[in-house]
Amino acid sequence: MNSGKLQFGMPTLIETDSPEGAIRLCRELGLAFVELNMNLPQYQAEGLENTAYLKSLQQKYQVEYTIHLDENLNVCDFNQAVAAAYTETVERAVRAAKAIGASVLNMHMNHGVYFTLPDRKVYLFERYFEQYMQSWKNFRAVCEQAAEGSDIIICIENTDGYTEYEKEAIEFLLESRVFGLTWDIGHSHGVGNVDEAFIMAHRDKLHHFHIHDGLGRKNHMTLGTGEIDLKQRLQIAEECGCRCVVETKTADALRESMDWLAMRGYTASQHT
Repeated sequence: MNSGKLQFGMPTLIETDSPEGAIRLCRELGLAFVELNMNLPQYQAEGLENTAYLKSLQQKYQVEYTIHLDENLNVCDFNQAVAAAYTETVERAVRAAKAIGASVLNMHMNHGVYFTLPDRKVYLFERYFEQYMQSWKNFRAVCEQAAEGSDIIICIENTDGYTEYEKEAIEFLLESRVFGLTWDIGHSHGVGNVDEAFIMAHRDKLHHFHIHDGLGRKNHMTLGTGEIDLKQRLQIAEECGCRCVVETKTADALRESMDWLAMRGYTASQHT
C-alpha cells in the first residue's frame, strides 16, 4: 500500500509532440511530473530555455518537470570541442532546470569507443583513465557551479551494466551533493541485475526511479505484464523517497500501468 511518499510521473512520449500535449496527458492521468527528454528536437537547450512558456504550462496544469539529458552525452570525448559542447549543454539544462523548478536531471554514462583485439575488447576510457577522470572532474565542477543555490540533483541511470571505470567515475561524482543515482529497474532486469549491488551500496544517493516491467531482455513493458518483482522495487523507491517515472513508450501502456498501480493501492497523486 502506498503511504503517499511516492510521486509518479511520465516520460516524454513520441505521441505527444508538444510540451503542452505531454503536460495535458500528465494532468489527465493525475501524474505529478513530465520528464522532458533532450533527445527530441523540441527539448534541446533552446527549448528548455523558453522558461516563461514552460512555467506558464506548469501553472496552468499544476504539474512539475524533470529532465532527461541526451543519451548521446559524452563529456569525456577525446575531442575537446565535442566534450565542451556536451558540458555546455548540461550547464544550460541545469540553469533552465533552476528556472522551471526541475530538481532532477537524469543522465546516462557513455561507455566510449573500444578496440576489438583477438582476445578482448579494450575500452579507450579505461586505457586512458587519467584523462577520462580529468574530464569528469571538470564536468563536476561546472555542474556544481551551475546548480549552486538550488536542490538540483543530476541522477546517473544504469543501462546495460556499468564498467569498472564507470563505477570509479560515478563514485567520484557521488562525492558531490549535486549527483545521485537513478535505478531503471527494467534495464537492470534485462542484464541480470548486474548493477543492483553497486546501486544498493550507494542507496543513500538513490533519488529517482524509472519503472517498467520486463521479460528476459525485453523491457519498457506495461506494469504487470512481465516478471519483475515490482512490489519489491516500489518498496525500495518508497523507502528512499524517490520519484518514479512510469517509463512505458505509449499512452495506452501508461494508462494501463497507472490502472495496475491503482489496483494495488498506489495513487497517482500530484502531491508527495
